[in-house]
Amino acid sequence: MEYFIQQLINGLTLGGLYALIALGYTMVYGVIQLINFAHGEFFAAGGYVGVILLNYFAGLGFMHTHPWLCLTGSFILTMIYCSFLAMAVEQVAYKPLRRESRLAALLSALGMSIFLSNGLMLTQGVFDAPYPGELFQGGFEFGMISISVLQIMIVGLTAFLLVVLNILVFKTRIGMAMRATAQDKVMSALVSISANRIIALTFAIGAGLAAAAGIMVGLYYGSVRYDMGFVPGIKAFAAAVLGGIGNITGAMLGGLIIGMVEVFMAGYISGQYKDVVAFIILISVLYFKPTGIMGENIDDTRV
Repeated sequence: MEYFIQQLINGLTLGGLYALIALGYTMVYGVIQLINFAHGEFFAAGGYVGVILLNYFAGLGFMHTHPWLCLTGSFILTMIYCSFLAMAVEQVAYKPLRRESRLAALLSALGMSIFLSNGLMLTQGVFDAPYPGELFQGGFEFGMISISVLQIMIVGLTAFLLVVLNILVFKTRIGMAMRATAQDKVMSALVSISANRIIALTFAIGAGLAAAAGIMVGLYYGSVRYDMGFVPGIKAFAAAVLGGIGNITGAMLGGLIIGMVEVFMAGYISGQYKDVVAFIILISVLYFKPTGIMGENIDDTRV
């Protein structure tokens, strides 16, 4: 029983990270019906910017005196950087193709993914970049159950970001404008809603969440790598499809399910097959229920 609870905690941690990345896929699709396959690279870029900032603060000596303040500042600055990077990508790679076929935009997304991944490789190198995570170790033990400080931080911050996103989308004028643009761009323009600004904002929010996930993954596993965005990006896409692409709540649920299944697969069967699970789930959902668990309610849930 204790082993089951331990795996449940690990699955909740991993699933929350997948949910943060999946939200970027589902938000962009909800607004412009585009699968942004470059989204995983924002996750990887966030991991690298995070390690650069934390090492910079460590070099100044602030990590020993104010570790949590440095971590908070790194999160904020990284999310801002990746948000601007996403808006730049949208302007260069997607906006000129908005009136073209979906295939053209999809190919542009794949090309941008390769471009960003190779850009990270050329600027940061092919070797893993270690995180200065020794200051965030420790935790609590209850028998055989172990909960680290990092796990508590990851789950808590993930929950906070998800709550803030839900408030933003469903309780604010900006969120109303996002949902109006997703539902009908022409009619939303008639009430002075700028589709270009809303689309750019959607990319920025999604990339910011992915960047936060990138830092948390770097802290959790101890390092980041230039190609780290590919596999988690595909798994997050599977989570978005599982929950119902275009549905925010569905993306959160799908991410948690993918994370849970992956962890239990590794814990009870074999870790060699944990990466296969997401693809099996993706194929199964596309075959048996293409709309996903939550379906797609255009009036209420599309962003």
